[in-house]
Amino acid sequence: MANTRHEFGEHGGVNMSVEASTTFTVMHPDIMPEIFGGKKGPEQGGCYLYGRHFNPTVYNLGKQLAALEGTEAAYCTASGMSAISATLMQLCDAGDHIVSSNAVYGGTYALMHDLLPGKTGVETTLVDITDLQAVEAAITDRTRVLYTESISNPTLRVSDIPGLSDIAKRHGIKLVVDNTFSPLILSPKQLGADIVVHSMTKFISGASDFIAGAVCADHEFIEQLMDLHTGMLMIFGPTMDPQVAFNISLRIPHLPLRMVEHAKRTQMFAERLNAMGMSVTYPGLPSHPDHALMSDLHCQEYGYGGIMTLDLGTEARANELLELLQNEYHFGYVAVSLGYFDTLMSCSGSSTSSEMTDEDKSAAHISEGLVRLSIGYTGTTEQRWAQLMEALERIGEAPQKRIA
Repeated sequence: MANTRHEFGEHGGVNMSVEASTTFTVMHPDIMPEIFGGKKGPEQGGCYLYGRHFNPTVYNLGKQLAALEGTEAAYCTASGMSAISATLMQLCDAGDHIVSSNAVYGGTYALMHDLLPGKTGVETTLVDITDLQAVEAAITDRTRVLYTESISNPTLRVSDIPGLSDIAKRHGIKLVVDNTFSPLILSPKQLGADIVVHSMTKFISGASDFIAGAVCADHEFIEQLMDLHTGMLMIFGPTMDPQVAFNISLRIPHLPLRMVEHAKRTQMFAERLNAMGMSVTYPGLPSHPDHALMSDLHCQEYGYGGIMTLDLGTEARANELLELLQNEYHFGYVAVSLGYFDTLMSCSGSSTSSEMTDEDKSAAHISEGLVRLSIGYTGTTEQRWAQLMEALERIGEAPQKRIA
């Protein structure tokens, strides 16, 4: 994470002040036209116009996100989906084309598969993002965006960002990477991405109490998003509340500690389950198809991430396990989202990927019994392991080898 200048509070406090104003005073009337004309702003004279455009507290959080991702600038939004939607609509005009990974978050899938074609004529071709030949073959003269998730939701396939970047550059299109699953672990911009988006609701916030998103890119693209006439964020207005920005900004310094512990516990659970012959997927396992790629791309200090999957074969079987883990063993919570300090669990096919057609879920290898676990760090690891083992034994998943 790159350094960014620390913002002190108005009266010298170690934390920045919260700027709750929706509108801002100009000292002289002739400054107002210059702000509206784009000649003055936060970086040009420290001028602010209106809370939907720029707010000092939200703007400072954006600088923290830009430092985290190594981009020139960033803009923080009211949700991850608003960040994704605004980015894609800013890059595409009516009738344009997107090539996307076929294993993406259900909301992103719905945006590309249903909303954009119907409302704008922007079509998307879904491909196996790990097949670079298929990716390149899907690009047409109308393609403007190559879109992927650094680690796919929920299948945990790892994108070859340098390889995808080479393809995008050859065709003059933008590579957009959703890095929600792997902040600090992977640095898409450094690996060749043009734009990085986040749902900060997840790991970056870490407490499942705020909905938030971010777009990290160069100054030019952020300025496009905030253009008073054609900026998707400025016109659609998914504004982040400054109090939310303040609270999230206090958590970013702790993000490295949290990511290390999430990954440490997930690695342990995955290794033990794998040793028992369970159908577990985790990029930190040598058996994972992208383990070598992930090992080459990731920051070793932060591990392989805090999410793993366990395939129970059927939805009924998956739900039986989830019922026990939540209501009898208190291992975690049956809930969507991830990156919480407690473990969050869901059956992906009937929850966060439910927007997808059965055909597209099959193509993305999302089985009906796939359980996604975002491993938390409350309780001791051995306590949580014992809870998981007892629940698995209760549903008749007799491991080949019991790991104490």
